[in-house]
Amino acid sequence: MAGTFKGLSQQQIDKRLREGRGQGNGPEYKPFIYTRDVSSLGRSHRLPGSRCPRLYHLLSDLELAVFLMLDWSLKVLDIREQYPLRPEDTVRIARDLGIPHASFKGTPQVLSSDFLVDFDNPDMPMMAFQAKYSTDLRKPETIERLMLEKRYWEEKGIPWKLLSEKELSRPVQDNIQWLYPASAEKDVPLDELHHYQSLFVKEFEQNPNMLLTTISQRLDMAYNLQAGHTLYWLRQLLARRVFMFDINLSYRKLTSADIRLNRHNDGGEVDIASG
Repeated sequence: MAGTFKGLSQQQIDKRLREGRGQGNGPEYKPFIYTRDVSSLGRSHRLPGSRCPRLYHLLSDLELAVFLMLDWSLKVLDIREQYPLRPEDTVRIARDLGIPHASFKGTPQVLSSDFLVDFDNPDMPMMAFQAKYSTDLRKPETIERLMLEKRYWEEKGIPWKLLSEKELSRPVQDNIQWLYPASAEKDVPLDELHHYQSLFVKEFEQNPNMLLTTISQRLDMAYNLQAGHTLYWLRQLLARRVFMFDINLSYRKLTSADIRLNRHNDGGEVDIASG
């Protein structure tokens, strides 16, 4: 039944902290909120990341989309989801702003940012993100909550960014969701990967204006392969950044001219930390 979660008692909060929730880095990090904690409230996702070998807990489709883009970016070093804010700070900030602070039976609730991200960037090594659907941004209580969170991170000297579905283009979301399962596959034979890399490089040179999907279909027919076989290997090559492309372009519309061979393992990812 939706909407049954009301809040946490102080004993429940203390228990989560003793379990190490919201603490650690990399594979040792434990989110303050697990999907099982709020399973009655809507769509949630658990999936492995490529940055760290652990399961990530995402509480909405929008969080999933933001996570997939962050995890795709070569500039991202670590992602900590459902990151808790210190209640002693948020209660004080709420008082200073003159807005109410969430509480349950007299216990101030632990607020959280959807993501705290470490970047390979000395000018901006860390950034916090909150993902909210645009419809939620019309609610006064949501605006107050975001004001509080923004002030919290300002005091810490850490940039904070609000993202709605309007900031995430459909081609980017589609590309990431198409490529992500391939990037998570293990034990892909390197000899076959190199074989198809050479095959595609040759085709790209000979057919610079042809759609990649058309090239894949032609190769399947030329080598009497099962339909979709070479497209599978193309997706592997793209997912592993052997071939690079502008991720703002839909993979369905990519031509050979849109692809470049990645010799230095850089570029090609969407930069949602800018702006």
